[in-house]
Amino acid sequence: MSLICLSNPTSTPPINQDLEVAMEEMRRANYFTFVMLINMSTLHQIRENVTFLMPSDRILSRNGIPGNSISNFLLRHSIPLPLLFDYLQHFPTSSILPTLKENFTLTISKSGRRSFFLNNVKITTPNICTARSSIRCHGIDGVLQEDNSTFPPWPTCTGTDYSNGTGTTVPPPWSGGGSLNTTPAATAPPPMGLNAGSGSYRRLTCRGLLGFVTCHMMVFVVGWNM
Repeated sequence: MSLICLSNPTSTPPINQDLEVAMEEMRRANYFTFVMLINMSTLHQIRENVTFLMPSDRILSRNGIPGNSISNFLLRHSIPLPLLFDYLQHFPTSSILPTLKENFTLTISKSGRRSFFLNNVKITTPNICTARSSIRCHGIDGVLQEDNSTFPPWPTCTGTDYSNGTGTTVPPPWSGGGSLNTTPAATAPPPMGLNAGSGSYRRLTCRGLLGFVTCHMMVFVVGWNM
């Protein structure tokens, strides 16, 4: 069974304790191939503060991943914030989430808790990684493929270019060029960082994603204490 074409070995960054615990949780849930891909990766930004979207071993066995494409694959399957499934559920349908892959986004569509899709790929096994707070992971029923989306480039979270795995600091690629918020004044404003674009979709910047989740956590804590 052919799965991965191995490239020449390269040095990999050290794995921190949170990622080690998360990888053990992945193994217990039988996501051995995804663990292997993380071990083979030279990326630094997937080591913490991330949500992994993991195809099963069976799905990955049908999708060969060349050694020089592992980083690209992992960036597409990583959201730059640790999100439990309950937090994902709060995002409205047609919201667009950033990934660690530059200009690659995830569009939410859902119909109840058991029907939650990102780019038409369904989350089938939520909340696999829960032991440590900096890493979350969910099982999905397909591979998130790159498409021909024509959305404007995303502003980076920190002004850092991760495309080559080195973390070289660069200026943000897009300054916005005016407001993207075309929500009618008669409707309630969207959550922080949630803007309407040229269509019916909503886009969340990295800062907006963090603000949205933080807001819901505060509401939960206040409600719990009342």
